Amino acid sequence: MSIQLVLPLPFDAAFEVIPDDEAQTTVELVQTMRAIAETTYKDHGYALRSVHAKSHGLVIGEMRVPGGLPAPYAQGVFAREAVMPVVMRFSTNPGDVLDDKVSTPRGLALKLIGVEGERLPGSECHCTQDFVMIDASAFTASTPKAFLASLKLLAKTTDKAPGSKEVLSAVLRGAQTLVEKLGGESGMVKSLGGHPQTHILGETFYTAAPLLYGPYFAKMSVAPVSTELTALTDAPVDLDGKPNALRDAVSDFFAAHGGEWALRVQLATNIDTMPIEDASVRWPEDESPYVAVARIRVTPQASWSAARVAAIDECMAFSPWHGVRAHRPLGGLMRSRKPAYEMSAHFRRERNACPMNEPVEAPQPGD
Repeated sequence: MSIQLVLPLPFDAAFEVIPDDEAQTTVELVQTMRAIAETTYKDHGYALRSVHAKSHGLVIGEMRVPGGLPAPYAQGVFAREAVMPVVMRFSTNPGDVLDDKVSTPRGLALKLIGVEGERLPGSECHCTQDFVMIDASAFTASTPKAFLASLKLLAKTTDKAPGSKEVLSAVLRGAQTLVEKLGGESGMVKSLGGHPQTHILGETFYTAAPLLYGPYFAKMSVAPVSTELTALTDAPVDLDGKPNALRDAVSDFFAAHGGEWALRVQLATNIDTMPIEDASVRWPEDESPYVAVARIRVTPQASWSAARVAAIDECMAFSPWHGVRAHRPLGGLMRSRKPAYEMSAHFRRERNACPMNEPVEAPQPGD
């Protein structure tokens, strides 16, 4: 494995700057997400995730960490040679289940099983490590307060619109108006509904916000590397009149093929160009490239079934705060995610009467 070495910047607690009003902002975020969840529960009669509500593929495989990684990259989960089960959930972003034609940016959640190390608060009894990613290397919102502004717009529109598609259309119109008033590009509009109609399995996914990487800090990414997957990058998918076209495309692929992805790390080298508290900044790859530290492999399998939905979609929750201290999430958006994700999982557990447990072993690919 050829690795371009960089001089990583050690993490300093002073890099995290918590605004005086962040606690109140987080409370409002959780309340707003709860309101959206309540609204969609009334629409569907079933509790959905507050974000990334629609799954398109539930895949089981293994992650292999090679031995002999250079010291800066041999940290946390990747400190030594290892093989561990991994669950992959491909999804799209709104807190509702919309037709794929009006779907939003894509997400990938990983759950590694059998992880050792000192745990993050709230996950002390578990042996999992989650990495939650989107198909963009940075967020459109820079801080929790900026994200709250867009979330309130969504919540306000949801209360007024009669249905899911009407909600999205109204949000896009409102977002466009807001952007025009503020000036600049309509990144919010793109994030809410401007995704090209391409295959989700061809995407590269990113944590977008940083996390600890042992004594350093980094962003992480998952990129397709097997020929069958890379052929799907920017490959068109016909979504017209097909509300679940992405799910069908994923199912068709894994019925015939396995796949392989590189799990990559971008170590921070400069706090000025790679800030922690502004999640909208894309860290320059010419200063620190993404470097592969593990490979994820899956075999052909049924990526969608009633049993798999029950085991993964209903009974598992994914959060960047499920994991080890060596990969503690960093920055305001990551800090606000902890109570927000906990609220979402509790809401689903309470409304759906479905127990949620962190797995100690993965279901078999054939299940």
